[in-house]
Amino acid sequence: MDSTALPLQKLIEQFARMPGVGRKMAQRLAFYILDLPEEKAKELASAILEAKEKIKRCAVCGNLTEGELCPICSAKGRDTSLVCVVEDPRDVLAFERTREYNGVYHVLHGLISPMEGVGPDQLTVKELLARIAKGGIEEVIMATNPTVEGEATAMYIAKLLKPLGVRVSRLAYGIPVGGNLEYADEVTLYRALEGRSEL
Repeated sequence: MDSTALPLQKLIEQFARMPGVGRKMAQRLAFYILDLPEEKAKELASAILEAKEKIKRCAVCGNLTEGELCPICSAKGRDTSLVCVVEDPRDVLAFERTREYNGVYHVLHGLISPMEGVGPDQLTVKELLARIAKGGIEEVIMATNPTVEGEATAMYIAKLLKPLGVRVSRLAYGIPVGGNLEYADEVTLYRALEGRSEL
């Protein structure tokens, strides 16, 4: 006989389904919710439902937005000739935190992964090609993660873009700040050498 009440079990199971949340963390979150005053719990539930109802993809770049266009695509002063292609909206947030990039984005919403049955048609590759066909884009930065899937996706898209007359670049990868050379693998060291810049 299980000693946990059924509604609590269900809550724990829902949290455990989230990426990166193990059983113990799911239990902590469930007990946190139960300890909330009823009004705060309702606010949390309302925020989840509101986000699910109102958040959609930007009509231009695929980033998450409440309106037709995301704040980046509708902002004045962004360099629309420079497009950074990323895997998902979290990557947009990471770039925006640097406050150094002033171009626009294109969110793929995944990576090509034959093992998981994800091909180019499940991504927003056609939408990217349509954006470039309209003109005005001079450079596309492939900013997918340095994984097998990320590299394969970047190479696939680069092959499609080359004939369209736009410059295609790849993020430089290498030794992280504070990293130690002796612990870096061969591929990382090679990428660091390839991506070196003049001082």
